Amino acid sequence: MTDQPIATVEATPEGRRLHIPIPLRWGDLDAFNHVNNTSMLKLLEEARVRAFWQPDPGETAPPTAVLDSGLHSGVLTLIARQEIEYLAPVPYQRFPLDVQMWFGKLGGSSIEVCYEVCSPREMADADGRQTVYARATTVVVKVDAASGRPLRLTPEERAAWTPYQGEPINYAHRR
Repeated sequence: MTDQPIATVEATPEGRRLHIPIPLRWGDLDAFNHVNNTSMLKLLEEARVRAFWQPDPGETAPPTAVLDSGLHSGVLTLIARQEIEYLAPVPYQRFPLDVQMWFGKLGGSSIEVCYEVCSPREMADADGRQTVYARATTVVVKVDAASGRPLRLTPEERAAWTPYQGEPINYAHRR
């Protein structure tokens, strides 16, 4: 297996998407030998951190990694909402999952992050198709760490994220 890039960008008919390779750990599996539903939230979190949080010196990151978050910065990012639609069990595999990400909405102080969790790119069929295991949405709100009040998105954040804005996920099984 070769070293995986931190992220790649691909233009699709739906818009630009970030592709974040996320390796599975044996501990992500449950007794049925597929990724546990609670582990999926951790995989999405890992993709989000790699895609949007500023890298440390010497690290590489995609152009969307502009958030300076944490107590040291005075900015927190809080999860306001998450939704996942599981489409197929995720088996253990050595190649990393291809977590494709884009923004469904950029609000005043919030971002709607959309995901498709796909089979590894190395395992695509002859036509380049991958299995979509899950689709998900996370609403993240920027908050002032001291006051707990929402913070507006900065012009730098909007400039970095707007090229990745696309249609929000329309969940098939929502009632």
